[in-house]
Amino acid sequence: MNDTPLTKTRDDAWKLLTEWTQSESLRKHALAVEAAMRGAARRANADQELWGLTGLLHDFDYERYPDPPDHPTKGAEVLRAQGWPEEMVNAILGHATYTGVARETPLAKALFAVDELAGFLTAVAYVRPSKSLAEVEVASVKKKLKDKAFARSVSRDDITQGAAERGVDLDTHIAHVLADLQAAAPTLGL
Repeated sequence: MNDTPLTKTRDDAWKLLTEWTQSESLRKHALAVEAAMRGAARRANADQELWGLTGLLHDFDYERYPDPPDHPTKGAEVLRAQGWPEEMVNAILGHATYTGVARETPLAKALFAVDELAGFLTAVAYVRPSKSLAEVEVASVKKKLKDKAFARSVSRDDITQGAAERGVDLDTHIAHVLADLQAAAPTLGL
């Protein structure tokens, strides 16, 4: 379904992200989702560049348009105007459940599945004494998921639904995304 070839580069994506996103934490989140998406693409034998850049840009418009439905619809307009692939734009629209855009492609399902989990794993790492992803284990993540007061803005339902939509059990999903983030830890500062 990749009807528009990827003619943009990671430099193009990074420039767009940094032009629209000043918050260091939002930039780090984008990098975390990029890493998780590249890992998901590797496991799916899919286009790592397309998947990675989709992860990098999924929230680029959030600082300017944080409220539904503006995020991510305003960003989608910008991406289309700049010639980013429609498959990417649809995946980004689909990562926000309130847009009503169905997640029909493996790319869209992966983005939805990794977005909240990447943020949650980062939060788990931050409460470790070393603030390192290296200390994070699947069992501790699952325990923190049960603690509704911890990282309360992260949707547990989205995490479990994302794994289910991809046909992966939750433990495996957490392990995959954790490994992807651990590999990117120097970039993430974790």
